[in-house]
Amino acid sequence: MAAPQAVRRTSRNVSKISVTSLSAWFGQAQVLRSLDMSIEERQVTAIIGPSGCGKSTFIRCINRMHELVPSAAVSGSVLLDGQDVYDRAVDPVLLRRRVGMVFQKPNPFPTMTVRENVLAGLVLTRKLRRRARADEVIERALSQAALWDEVKDRLDAPGGGLSGGQQQRLCIARALAVEPDVLLMDEPCSALDPIATARIEDLLHSLRDHYTIVIVTHNMSQATRVSDKTGFFLGGDLVEYAETNQLFTSPEDSRTEDYITGKFG
Repeated sequence: MAAPQAVRRTSRNVSKISVTSLSAWFGQAQVLRSLDMSIEERQVTAIIGPSGCGKSTFIRCINRMHELVPSAAVSGSVLLDGQDVYDRAVDPVLLRRRVGMVFQKPNPFPTMTVRENVLAGLVLTRKLRRRARADEVIERALSQAALWDEVKDRLDAPGGGLSGGQQQRLCIARALAVEPDVLLMDEPCSALDPIATARIEDLLHSLRDHYTIVIVTHNMSQATRVSDKTGFFLGGDLVEYAETNQLFTSPEDSRTEDYITGKFG
């Protein structure tokens, strides 16, 4: 049998991720219902909707984290650069190098230093060969995460000793260190204060030229500030998906308008 492989890289496409008839379950409970969605390359796509509508499950299906839950199931297809990530030939570990994830609560490895946190993904996938290469990766990833100037003299300090906002940017640096194509962010600012939130939002603007970013957020003002397109989820369905300005100023579905005007959710 052929060895598992990563999803192949291709030249830049208009659509980076194409989702077709995607459904997902936890046991008998269906949480996503036959979604169709195309996510464009090097843009920020926001996912909004009330709690329990399937937002987090959706992005976890993109990098196959959903299947890590014992009762989980999925059907349909998720194409990354034209290849189905659920193809048996795709190694999910290598896939997750290309499709990184940043979680709601900052989760640096508490027993590791700042340096070790940044390099963790490369060490785990055995992609680190030289100390000089390590130093390059650390500075690049922390600079991309707008954290280098704040921690360059504290690289051997525990990552858990940073402030909450710094910890979240450290987690972003850890994801960027493995040079992903896609960055998934599950409410990355929900546990942060307004100043730290603004730093993350500024960071998203700088990263959009290099990465395809999908962000789940309950903060609709944040979605308008950071995203190019927005999808509104409700009850496991994708109700509406459009350019962000269009969706928030002239939504086509009355349920979208009711949600963004605060009538429910």
